[in-house]
Amino acid sequence: MKSSSKNVAILAAAQALLFTNNSTAIAINGLAGYALASNKALATLPVTGWVIGAAVATFPASLFMKRFGRRAGFTLGALIGMLGAAICSTAVAAGNFWLLCFGTLVFGAYNGMAQYYRFAAADAAPADFKSKAISLVLAGGLVGGLVGPEVSKHTVDMLSTRYLGAYMSLMVFLVLVLAVLQLLRIPPLTAAEQREPARPLRVIASQPAFVVAVLSAAFGYGIMNLLMTATPLAMGVCGHPYASAAFVIQWHVVAMFAPSFFTGSLIKRFGLLQVMLAGAALLLVCVGIALAGIAVANFWFALVLLGVGWNFLYIGGTTLITETYRPSEKAKAQGANDLAIFLVMATSSLASGILLDRNGWETLNYLAIPFVVAIMLALLWLMARRRVPATA
Repeated sequence: MKSSSKNVAILAAAQALLFTNNSTAIAINGLAGYALASNKALATLPVTGWVIGAAVATFPASLFMKRFGRRAGFTLGALIGMLGAAICSTAVAAGNFWLLCFGTLVFGAYNGMAQYYRFAAADAAPADFKSKAISLVLAGGLVGGLVGPEVSKHTVDMLSTRYLGAYMSLMVFLVLVLAVLQLLRIPPLTAAEQREPARPLRVIASQPAFVVAVLSAAFGYGIMNLLMTATPLAMGVCGHPYASAAFVIQWHVVAMFAPSFFTGSLIKRFGLLQVMLAGAALLLVCVGIALAGIAVANFWFALVLLGVGWNFLYIGGTTLITETYRPSEKAKAQGANDLAIFLVMATSSLASGILLDRNGWETLNYLAIPFVVAIMLALLWLMARRRVPATA
């Protein structure tokens, strides 16, 4: 348990640095894209590139870590992130929109590989500590939620070229990521686990729990990404200053991760599916508040609830997915799960800019409603399936 706690602390620190970088990128990618793009409908394409980079990297990353270990995979991801940040900096300095898109794609690979921090914590934790281990690692993102937007505010105009200082700051934090990760000690699969028969992915993916876990996490992340990506641009269109947008994003990221300190405990007390259902309900309330007005307070309250709802669905989905595979199957099961999440995120981030430009903020929020309803119906279906054996 002591070794598990140490690994959780290290992974939480790495998560804090990851989301310092991610929240900085979230705050500036769409705005930098808007500044450089000749076609403003493509303004969120750098955000889409960031998500596609993660999607492309996630499955190979899982297989790489199965062979070479978690620490090696996470280290490689941080090095790729440094390369991506350097390309983004070069693109902004040169005023090249398409090079910026390529840079965010490369930087996104780091994000995709680092998403396995939560699975690494689960791998090293006892069964009764898994949900708490996942929660505590994700709680590290709270630090990033506070630090990242502050970094972006102080670095966005630090150099003569706007956004250049913010992109260059990403490399500084990645040096810290590399240092922290060298302390990680997660044992590889045992020889017995390596030899254990592994079912085909289609068999694993056909389990009701797997389907609901992936759908809930992917749609929850997609809805969150759809609205979060558009928020800085929507606030700008509504006449709110950049500082207000950074403030809203800051509190959104805090809301994404602050509940992690108690989400694991809530799951143990009220049940996994019940907490996930509460998360979906919060997304519906978020949409209602966003549709009620365009004041800074509306954006702030909606984005806070969006963050908490995402947290319940993401931690719940991650915990649920760990119940569906054997140790020998975890690489492909985890890889398939995260690939699905990032494909939905890529679609939502690209649609975000186009829909905002053509149809406005209100349409984005209406579009989220059927996906939230789909999550709720899937959770209720799985709850009903699990009740049948208990009452039979």
